Amino acid sequence: MDMELHTVRTNGNDGAAYNVARAEEPDGRASRTQDPSETEGLLSIQTSECNGDVMTSSQVQEAQGNVGNAEKNIMSTMKRQMNQVVYKKVKLWMVIVSILVVIALLIIFSLFVCSAIHEDVDEKFDRSLFQVPLCFNGSFHLPNMVFAEDLFHKSQTLVSDLKEKLTALFKSSPALGRYFSAAEINRFRNVSVIADYQLTFFMPKDEQDQLRNFTLSREMVYNVFRQFLYDQDSDPAGLIYINSTSLRMFEDRGNQCVLFSLSVM
Repeated sequence: MDMELHTVRTNGNDGAAYNVARAEEPDGRASRTQDPSETEGLLSIQTSECNGDVMTSSQVQEAQGNVGNAEKNIMSTMKRQMNQVVYKKVKLWMVIVSILVVIALLIIFSLFVCSAIHEDVDEKFDRSLFQVPLCFNGSFHLPNMVFAEDLFHKSQTLVSDLKEKLTALFKSSPALGRYFSAAEINRFRNVSVIADYQLTFFMPKDEQDQLRNFTLSREMVYNVFRQFLYDQDSDPAGLIYINSTSLRMFEDRGNQCVLFSLSVM
């Protein structure tokens, strides 16, 4: 069978040429050759812009799916790594805080145990053994008080205030507090009021000589009283103000600590 090429048809998109052949039958009729346009719908051809490789539409879709999956995997990996970093930092801070809390609890527990177990030897004493009396007598001037006829009627309140003041002074003394027993105001005298007082201490019999020479010596008791008066000089306007320079004190050597009844002279 003889064939003759009659027409060359060019695709405008990719430049591919298709030859349309027409065959003549022996009887003079031209045989029909399939038009390439009829097969265009069966295969879709795409040319890569980079290297000229040809990919089908299914391959393109698969490549796009792979790219999307890769992006998802990258994002998932980044999130997981960030979560791990944050978790490690939070875990580290939790460990540090837990250690600090444990240390604080241990310190508090140790202090509590020490305070419960520790016994101060100086605070352990039997007051029933303090049987030997020791007294100091003296006087001081009350410059804010003026002698008057009604002083005797007001004296009970004044005596109570002075006794409370002296008792608080010697009870709070670390050296003298355990031995202190009482403070008494014996009388008021003179126009510018002078108060006579008496301080009473008790000592253990077996320690009385040592205490008389050191802890309960006249110099020690006098200096404690004098220091207290110096401290209260910052507020001389108070009614119960004692002139520090007027303080007088001497030890009662008779060991009787005889108390005088209150009187106003």
